[in-house]
Amino acid sequence: MRYTFLLYSDPADFAHLGPEDWTKMKSAYQAYIGALNEAGVFVDTDRLHPPQSATTVTLKGGNKVVQDGPVAETRETLGGYFVIDVPDLDAALAWAEKCPAAEFGKVEIRASGMADL
Repeated sequence: MRYTFLLYSDPADFAHLGPEDWTKMKSAYQAYIGALNEAGVFVDTDRLHPPQSATTVTLKGGNKVVQDGPVAETRETLGGYFVIDVPDLDAALAWAEKCPAAEFGKVEIRASGMADL
């Protein structure tokens, strides 16, 4: 079964990081992706541009409304995602707790695939 990990964090928590910190974080993610690949559960991942670059579209009363920026005003923002293919939620939880994002933010786990609804 596929599970998507949505990675949330507060951008203010990264304001103090220097180049060495970013290199260390990048290495942690590369190691995590390597472990997912080695286990044969890796499907996809990507990092998202900051929320300020978002564009939101809604249809209110049949009229298209385009808004620059994210819908919600929150401290924590969605920064990226992973998609894995594992047997069950317990396996997904085990991989989520190994994700570097769990150390400084939150990893939301959702089963993927509308056919299961």
